[in-house]
Amino acid sequence: MKPPLSSPTSSSVLRKARFSPYLFTLLAFIVFVAVLYGEDFRCIGELGSESESRPIEKRRENLPFAVGEIEGGLCDVFSGMWVRDESNRPLYQESECPYIQPQLTCLEHGRPEKEYQFWKWQPHDCSLPKFNATLMLESLRGKRMMFVGDSLNRGQYVSMVCLLHSLIPEDAKSMETFDSLTVFTAKEYNATIEFYWAPFLLESNSDNAVIHRVSDRIVRKGSINKHGKNWKGVDILVFNTYLWWMTGLNMKILRGSFDDEVKDIVEVTTEDAYRMAMKSMLKWVGKNMDPKKTRVFFTSMSPTHAKSIDWGGEAGGNCYNETTMIEDPTYWGSDCRKSVMEVIGEVFSKSKVAVTFLNITQLSLYRKDSHTSIYKKQWSPLTPEQLANPVSYADCVHWCLPGLQDTWNELLFTKLFYP
Repeated sequence: MKPPLSSPTSSSVLRKARFSPYLFTLLAFIVFVAVLYGEDFRCIGELGSESESRPIEKRRENLPFAVGEIEGGLCDVFSGMWVRDESNRPLYQESECPYIQPQLTCLEHGRPEKEYQFWKWQPHDCSLPKFNATLMLESLRGKRMMFVGDSLNRGQYVSMVCLLHSLIPEDAKSMETFDSLTVFTAKEYNATIEFYWAPFLLESNSDNAVIHRVSDRIVRKGSINKHGKNWKGVDILVFNTYLWWMTGLNMKILRGSFDDEVKDIVEVTTEDAYRMAMKSMLKWVGKNMDPKKTRVFFTSMSPTHAKSIDWGGEAGGNCYNETTMIEDPTYWGSDCRKSVMEVIGEVFSKSKVAVTFLNITQLSLYRKDSHTSIYKKQWSPLTPEQLANPVSYADCVHWCLPGLQDTWNELLFTKLFYP
């Protein structure tokens, strides 16, 4: 659009108020920084439209691991719809991947149908590149990939292993667990894919990888290095943290050490506590990850489906017996706290640290059909009362494998190689 015509007086003023070259250079730098770092985290809180890390040509030319552009050019891969694809889904069989924990093997534990396995994510303006296990393994040759976070990130980690392991001979692969660290090794590639248990990223009283069901959760301020020392030397890092913060409106923060006889504990809002963790994570990444050689991802919150009334079901229900997905494209469940997502947007948008945001929340919100529900190994024997009421013990947090989390890895693959 042409600018409005200026009066002689205003034209005279404009002629006198020419930009100094220093001011112009400063403004150009500010615009460059805003473009370079702002896109990945732009409007994270506006999940109805699912704005995502939209491609910026100058940025992606030198991104480690990038091999090209997504077909069709600029595309919001997180905005789309689920389409049925029986010919290509699932990407592997549950029975063919021995690395899936029994808490995620739904068919083995009696799920009577597998409709949840036959859906693929279709972005509105492009198609996701096909997951290429050979490309992934070759790119990982001599390198380490690590998922850091809670059991939902562990599910994505296991999905990645399942997507890759069939290309590796039986005697050339292994999986071992060392306390908080689980390591899958592809020996011929001298590569590892790892998972590190740190549900808050910071040190907490829930850090035991096996015994961590603590109701009174406490997070230690300024403790990122307690776990971070185990992440050094990793080439591809995938962080998540959300679910463990959702214990109420406030969180307990330890100022000092867990070894102190008298502990200095304060309560702050969950949002402020989460903000503290996000800032610590970004600071650690900025100090320890070389953006010219490594890539860092952060996965948004994984939704739960604990209240069927949210999607028009009967009160008192949840994901139990749900075999179809939610079709309302604007659906947002009451279990997902937008205020926490807004913290991510606020903190990341102010940061100059290069982190790619995997915005899986909205696309996962539709998938009430994909949870493990009652079809999993139970942590403890069920009571007669529970058996009489399956809704009472249905797991509406975790996801069956194969299933939804394979799509998360397809999106990770896309942003890694075709950013």
